[in-house]
Amino acid sequence: MSTIRKADLLQKRRWRIRKKVHGTAERPRLCVRFTTKHIYAQAINDETGATLAYLSSLDKELRAKKLAANIKGAKELGVAFASKAKAAGIETVVFDRAGAPYHGKVKEFADAAREGGLKF
Repeated sequence: MSTIRKADLLQKRRWRIRKKVHGTAERPRLCVRFTTKHIYAQAINDETGATLAYLSSLDKELRAKKLAANIKGAKELGVAFASKAKAAGIETVVFDRAGAPYHGKVKEFADAAREGGLKF
């Protein structure tokens, strides 16, 4: 009997979420991804396949703060992403957690983005 790998289970969760979550020009999909060292967030228009706003912990001004992929880093990046998205004209988004459970750093990122002015 073969075992199911963690990566396969994560991919199944991503597909299950993406069946329901779809971004448009008026309400793009806010996709957040955490690796072991960094955080990546982008607002995507799925109708055209275009990225409308992008920010990661590798960005020049955020790299100086040495953000880690933890709760504190997620909070700072969430506020920074919200201001960048608002500057790009994005007011409302639909949240895509990319298969990660909605607690801890994912929840902190979402709450910080809401505090920054994004609606979802």
